[in-house]
Amino acid sequence: MLFDNADITLKKGDEETAKPIQIKGVLPCPVRIPMLEKMEEFKTNHDCSQMAIELQAASMGLSWLADSVRTAENADAIPDLFLSAGFELFFDKDLIGKFRNQNIFEDYTGITEYNSDFKNESIDLKDPDGIYSILGVVPAVFLVNENELNGRTMPTSWEEILSPAWENSVSLPVGDFDLFNAILITIYKIFGTDGIKRLARSFHKALHPSEMVHSYRKQDKPAITIMPYFFSKMARKPMTVVWPQEGAIISPIFMLSKKDKKKELQPLVDFFAGPEIGRIMSHQGRFPAVHPQVDNMLPAGSKFLWAGWDMIHQQDIGTLIKENTRLFEMYQA
Repeated sequence: MLFDNADITLKKGDEETAKPIQIKGVLPCPVRIPMLEKMEEFKTNHDCSQMAIELQAASMGLSWLADSVRTAENADAIPDLFLSAGFELFFDKDLIGKFRNQNIFEDYTGITEYNSDFKNESIDLKDPDGIYSILGVVPAVFLVNENELNGRTMPTSWEEILSPAWENSVSLPVGDFDLFNAILITIYKIFGTDGIKRLARSFHKALHPSEMVHSYRKQDKPAITIMPYFFSKMARKPMTVVWPQEGAIISPIFMLSKKDKKKELQPLVDFFAGPEIGRIMSHQGRFPAVHPQVDNMLPAGSKFLWAGWDMIHQQDIGTLIKENTRLFEMYQA
């Protein structure tokens, strides 16, 4: 996942057990410090004495949160606000997905329409059911090592990545479960199970994003690295960043808020969903934000791909991720 290893929990010791309002989740590591600084400013201007705010780092993973949701027997036993990327956490029917249709959550960010990057002829990211809020996205782009093309034309699309020409040539963010799961289910949506098999055959190795940027220095070099857009700004020759023609596959950063806690949560929801946090995410982290007042400053013609709300509503996303993960592992070259 795209979170730092430092523990940046925001909570106040033993007071947490006495707090009726629970806010839990994780923050993207490239923007964690400026977001936490803004959170401290927010806390000085708002009464947060009745809130327990716990925003963990990647050293803790998401299991600490997923495990508590998995064992929860009713909505009272889960946090009042969730903030994280990740299809599995939010849509797996053994996790938050089991509460999705119980009229518990509501999008009350007040954003009626996302900016044009996420509301256009190719994508409409806003939840039509008004349940899930989205703050921004983690896009996956290509980093191509020109020295490893070996006479092959530089790929510009996901379809090319899946072709036999790139067998055993592509590094994937397998360790970043949120982004890798997003890639799996989006490839499945567009290319079906055959696409997952082809992706597995193209797979060369898994690298951490920081390793991906410098993979040209390694003896065992992948020709193509699929990586979060944030790390692309560190790329140097012979590495070239390519935004896929069909669109960068995205892992949305979700916020989920309980309907019956709207009065208490509204100021915090407004804070997270506002343009100031949006600009921090987009401009400092290259996590494009959905707020209509944020200019994401994307390359001209940039598009996005994702699973889509129809797929989320019609399929068991948790099972789909597990099945495609097994298929991917089975067909690796």
